[in-house]
Amino acid sequence: MYLFEQRIPPPNIQQEKLWEMRHSKQSHCPEWDDRRSWDQRKHSSSRKRRKRSQSSGQESKHYKPSRISESHYLDDRAINERDHHDRRYVEEYRNDFCEVYDHRHYHRDYEKSHHHHYSKSSGRSRKSSHKRKHKRHHCSSHQSHSKSHRRKRSRSVEDDEEGHLICESGDVLRARYEIVATLGEGAFGKVVECIDHDMRGMHVAVKIVKNVGRYREAARSEIQVLEHLNNMDPSSNFRCVQMLEWFDHHGHVCIVFELLGLSTYDFIKENSFLPFHINDIRNMAYQICQSINFLHHNKLTHTDLKPENILFVESDYIVKYNAKMKRDERTLKNTDIKVVDFGSATFDDEHHSTLVSTRHYRAPEVILALGWSQPCDVWSIGCILIEYYLGFTVFQTHDSKEHLAMMERILGPLPTHMIKKSRKHYFHHDQLDWDEHSSAGRYVRRRCKPLKEFMHCQDTDHQSLFDLVRRMLEYDPAKRITLDEALQHPFFETLNK
Repeated sequence: MYLFEQRIPPPNIQQEKLWEMRHSKQSHCPEWDDRRSWDQRKHSSSRKRRKRSQSSGQESKHYKPSRISESHYLDDRAINERDHHDRRYVEEYRNDFCEVYDHRHYHRDYEKSHHHHYSKSSGRSRKSSHKRKHKRHHCSSHQSHSKSHRRKRSRSVEDDEEGHLICESGDVLRARYEIVATLGEGAFGKVVECIDHDMRGMHVAVKIVKNVGRYREAARSEIQVLEHLNNMDPSSNFRCVQMLEWFDHHGHVCIVFELLGLSTYDFIKENSFLPFHINDIRNMAYQICQSINFLHHNKLTHTDLKPENILFVESDYIVKYNAKMKRDERTLKNTDIKVVDFGSATFDDEHHSTLVSTRHYRAPEVILALGWSQPCDVWSIGCILIEYYLGFTVFQTHDSKEHLAMMERILGPLPTHMIKKSRKHYFHHDQLDWDEHSSAGRYVRRRCKPLKEFMHCQDTDHQSLFDLVRRMLEYDPAKRITLDEALQHPFFETLNK
């Protein structure tokens, strides 16, 4: 729910970079060739991709034989670059900047493009990188804004230009919570690790929301959901993160949470993107299904399930040598998890925003604007489980039409009745309007394959997992497996005895 890994560029270039990320499928990757600067590459690659997409129809009609070899060379190079950059997750690439949310319902979508944690260990593991990002952000802010722009309400309470509470280690909130570290900072505010002096020095995570109207409104909406969950499950048997309390600190809504371990995404990342073992996947999947099924029975849809929002209670591990991979591998001591980030959770009788979920975990009914409910969470869980199995996401894209093309490559053609109901202009004669011979088309064909071909082996456990995932990734939400049914699936047979 609340640790951000997004780089925050200086204010004078932030808008430009955000525009570029919204209009390009390319992503920043530190492994790119050093011969050109990152900005040059991004500008040129985005121009090339836009130019190709706009003129693809004309090129097919007026093809110049003398340029065939050059065109194929450029396409092959583009595909190879995308394949190379997508071998590992890139933080910026996982943030979904290409969609514009409905500002009328901003309070439900205000945290969508960031990664969040309640994680003490993850914050410490990235201490140096956080300091660099924190320093760069605040240095640029001080260069572009004078101290006179700060808002002062008292001698000891001060906000920066963006509405963040200015605080540091040793500061005390509500005469109780002593700040010891900053775990993350982003659009909504910041998260700090605190010592709770009223609870014998217990460490907690405190989310300090910006002193800005729309963020305060969003925080109160999240608090309503968290209070409802606390009342329905006071012992946290269904593995939703616990809100311990909340309070107002000079206009800043502060939410106190239990402190957890690494997110499942961060564990994969810090384990060199090695996938989880099948038994760990089974244990984690069962808990996730139980937790989200609890939400569904209470007329709630989470809407933003992803590996970043599944946190380990404790992320301690042992290191073993993996002879097959010829490298050390981290193995979890405890696979207990909790689900976090209820800032976008929606009750059945509330307004349903047209666009929900982070791109890679977004259900087809959301992309096609057909309306959504609890089954969109089930689709997201299916995407999460295959990611745990492979170590990477299979739907790594930022474009809706390309996303649908990936789905068809992996899962088969979209149902005609869903195509006919959609008002999106992605189809022609009830088929996806997609050029398989374009650079993007060749990329999808090379990167994606039928779901079962991703299986590492054919034993019963692997086949059972893929059967469950396939049922979760059913296109038609009316036919998609429910979580009540999923919990009775043969993959969980050993856990149901």
